[in-house]
Amino acid sequence: MQGRKEYTEKQITCFQLSNRVPKHNLYRRLKETLNLTFIYEATEQLYGSTGNPSIDPVVFFKFMLIGCLENISSDRKLIQHCSMRMDILYFLGYNIDEPLPWHSTLSRTRKLYPEVLFEAVFDKVFSLCVASNMVAGRRAAIDSAPVKANASMERLLEKQPQRPGPKLLLQTEDHNGSVDLVPKPSKRQAASVITAADHQLRQLKKRQQNLQCAPTTLGASNEKAQLLSNKTHYSPTDPDARISIKPGKARKLNYNCSLAVDTAEGVISHVQADFADGRDSQTLPDITLKLQQRLSHNELRLEELLADTGYSNGSNYALLEQWKITGWIPVFGQYKPQIEGFPYDPEEDHFTCSEGKRLPFKTFDKNADGGWLKVYRADYQDCKQCPLKPTCVPKRWSATAAMPTNYQNGL
Repeated sequence: MQGRKEYTEKQITCFQLSNRVPKHNLYRRLKETLNLTFIYEATEQLYGSTGNPSIDPVVFFKFMLIGCLENISSDRKLIQHCSMRMDILYFLGYNIDEPLPWHSTLSRTRKLYPEVLFEAVFDKVFSLCVASNMVAGRRAAIDSAPVKANASMERLLEKQPQRPGPKLLLQTEDHNGSVDLVPKPSKRQAASVITAADHQLRQLKKRQQNLQCAPTTLGASNEKAQLLSNKTHYSPTDPDARISIKPGKARKLNYNCSLAVDTAEGVISHVQADFADGRDSQTLPDITLKLQQRLSHNELRLEELLADTGYSNGSNYALLEQWKITGWIPVFGQYKPQIEGFPYDPEEDHFTCSEGKRLPFKTFDKNADGGWLKVYRADYQDCKQCPLKPTCVPKRWSATAAMPTNYQNGL
C-alpha cells in the first residue's frame, strides 16, 4: 500500500538543537573548539554604556566565518542560509524559533570594527591551529588572485590635472594671530588627481590613437574605442579599486588578494589585499615580513617559500637570501643569466662583444617591479661603424646590456 506523508503545522514544545546535530558535524566541532570570548574585551571600547544592545560581537565573527566556509559574500544571502541550517543555528547559539539579526546589522558592524580587530581574530585562530599541531611553519606557499571590487566600470570618472603649488598651504593669520592650514584631501579627492608622469600619459595617448585607427573586421575604424587606464580614470564609489585584467577575462575593477598557506595541513597563515594594478613580485617582501612576524609570535620560523614566476624578481631573491629563507621561485622566462655572443668578465665587471669591444658597467636603473638593474653600455664610437650593429643585440637595447644586481657576477 502506498503511503503518503501529510504535513500539519504544529507548535514544537520539546526540541533541542544539540540532539539534532551529529557529533562529527563541522559546526558542532567548531563550537566545542573555537573560543572567541576574548572579542568581548577587544570590542568593549567601541560601544557606549547606554542605548539598545548591539549584536553579540562573537556572533558577528561567527557569521563572518560561516560566510567564508559557505562561500557566501552577500549578507542578505548569509542570513537566509543560516536560518535554514540547524547545525549553523546551534553554532551561532540561536534556537530554531529565534529570529536572526538583520543583514544590515552585519554591514554596519563590519564598518564599526577596525582592521586591527580582524587581524587579532585571525592571529587567535592561527594560534589555535598551531596549538593543535596543524601548522609546521617551516614551509609556506604564496599565490594571489583578483577579487572583484564592488564598483562598476561604467561609472568611472576622468582624473583631473594636478594643480600647481604645495599640498599643504598656509592661510593668512586672523585677528587672534592663529594660522589655519588647508585640510588634507580625502581619499576620493586624492584619487581624482593625475599622478602619472608625462611620458606615461604620452604612451597611453599613443596607444589610444593606435586602437582607434586599427581596422575592424568590416574595414572601418574604431573611432569610439577607448582603453580606460588607472592613470587617467578612477572609481568615485571605491577609490582604492583598480582596473586589471587576466588572460581570457574582461577588464574589471579588482583588488589583488594574496594568500600564504602552510604546506603541512593547508592552514592559511597570512591574507593580504593590495592594489590590483601592481605586480605580485612587489608584494612579496611585505607578505614575507608579516608572515615571519606571525610565525615568530608562535615560536616558529619560516625556512622555505614557494611561489610562481609572478613573484620572480632579482631584489626578492636577494632579500630572501638575506633573511636566510630558501626561495623556490622559478626565474621569469624572459630573463637570461648569460647573453649569447657577449661573454661576461666577473672580475672586471664588463661584457665583451664578438668584435672584441668592451661593454663596461655605466649606471643603475630600475625595472617595472622597482628592482635595480645594472646597465652596461659600449662606447658610441665603437658601435657607430661596426658592421654587426644591426644584428648583434636587439634594437630596443641600443647596444646596452642590463643585468639584475643579484646577477652582477654572472651567476
